[in-house]
Amino acid sequence: MSAEHGETAGPEANAPLQDIRASDTTAKVLLEAVIAMSSHLELHSVLARIVESAATLTGAKYGALGVIGAGGVLDDFVTYGIDPDEQERIGDLPSGHGILGLLIRHPRPLRLQDIQAHPETSGFPDDHPPMKTFLGVPVRIRGTIWGNLYLTEKEGGFTEEDITLTETLATAAGVGIERAQAVADRADLAVLSDRERIARDLHDNVIQRIFATGLRLQGVALKAPEIAEQVAAAVDELDQTIRDIRSTIFELEHRGGSSLRKEIREVLRTYIGILGFTPTVRITGPLDTAVPGPIREHLVAVMREGLSNISRHARAQSAELELSVEPGSVSFRILDDGVGVTEGEPLSGLRNLKRRAHELGGTFELRPRAGGGTEFLWQVPLAR
Repeated sequence: MSAEHGETAGPEANAPLQDIRASDTTAKVLLEAVIAMSSHLELHSVLARIVESAATLTGAKYGALGVIGAGGVLDDFVTYGIDPDEQERIGDLPSGHGILGLLIRHPRPLRLQDIQAHPETSGFPDDHPPMKTFLGVPVRIRGTIWGNLYLTEKEGGFTEEDITLTETLATAAGVGIERAQAVADRADLAVLSDRERIARDLHDNVIQRIFATGLRLQGVALKAPEIAEQVAAAVDELDQTIRDIRSTIFELEHRGGSSLRKEIREVLRTYIGILGFTPTVRITGPLDTAVPGPIREHLVAVMREGLSNISRHARAQSAELELSVEPGSVSFRILDDGVGVTEGEPLSGLRNLKRRAHELGGTFELRPRAGGGTEFLWQVPLAR
């Protein structure tokens, strides 16, 4: 549909900065926005700055960034221009229906002169501010759709230049989001390491000292029967303290929300002792947001099976794990330096890996590496 009818696909998403014919002020705002996104380390701060910058650059009154989760619905929604009181009156955040759902299903720039006139519109909740003009642009990370930028209420409507500016900002936003996610992953790993260290210290040092103290007290009671009752009460309190510490250790080891990255780390930690070495792990792409639940379950099981095969058959000294989310697919690769694929090896595990891949429309390969070792590659599409 042409721009006169209120809708356009716009130019390519990777439009370079030098192609934007904007005023010096607009270029300055855009540059400041890119620098600010690069300097923020916390993901929500990056998202908020993206939305604010997009609204400022285009002159939109309202803005939002929707993060697409499993099943193609929005699992996060960061807004600009709506204060907390208004948001509370509006109620639940959008999940991705109507025009927002259209942009999820067809990820290309969408410009409307009147959002209410579009056949896909589903209207607004009660107490929602009136909105007419609309511009939506997808945000990509390494070619995969991660979310969408939504802008509304620009006087006179959005222009071709607005589309170009917003696409350029969305391209820069993808880089900033990926960087913030990487920082968050490193922080999560540091927190998990600290929890493990604290739990280990509590178990190896504190509990043992308390236990030894209890034994000494019981020895004192044998030598001084007149205080045996008081000593017994003190020992009971020490026993309760040990139980409380063990509960704390359990909480430290199991605390934290569910995410695919965390599940992968937990599987890896389980096998480090079995393998006798720590494999290197590389993760690229929006793993937690792009991989749906059913594939996620298969992926964790495949990782377990792959590491189990190395521990039982490969006699490897090192291994590299690569998890990659590309446009339309997710792949899991293991490279080891073991003895390679041998004749007569049990095939039940390999058949299971092939079955899992086939059920999802994907492939599985196990082949010798040049120079020794084995390459394990399991790859499936994200949608069928």
